Amino acid sequence: MNQRALFVLMVCAAPLAAAAQTGVNLPPTEPYVPRLGDIMNTAQIRHMKLWFAGKSANWELAAYEARQLKASLAEAASFYQGIPVTNVTTMAEPIQAVADAIEAKDAKKFSKAYGDLTIGCNGCHQSIGRGFITMRVPDVSPFSDQQFAPQGKR
Repeated sequence: MNQRALFVLMVCAAPLAAAAQTGVNLPPTEPYVPRLGDIMNTAQIRHMKLWFAGKSANWELAAYEARQLKASLAEAASFYQGIPVTNVTTMAEPIQAVADAIEAKDAKKFSKAYGDLTIGCNGCHQSIGRGFITMRVPDVSPFSDQQFAPQGKR
């Protein structure tokens, strides 16, 4: 090995050896729990994508986003016991109404159910003292890199 390659190897390996000695690479003793705000930011993204998928009649994508949104809310409830369980259970009905509209491929029912879902989100925020977080039906997609119309309908 030439001197230059040896030098590069030593420079790259030194921080790794130091980290190993300080325990930086040890596995955590507690499982990772995402912050509630991070879970809810993910839910907000799902909420928006759900709307644009449904409005574009991309029912497969809408169904996927509805399932993901439901999972985010369930995750928040399981990790954060301070959220009243009734808030999560009362969201089950609006999410199911959205899922039913998606399954029926009914744009009118989807719009109504989505509005009810959004009202439910805001009710939950109010009940836990976070009424300053107000959801609404989005009007412009922040996802310029995603096509919401189904394949073949662009």
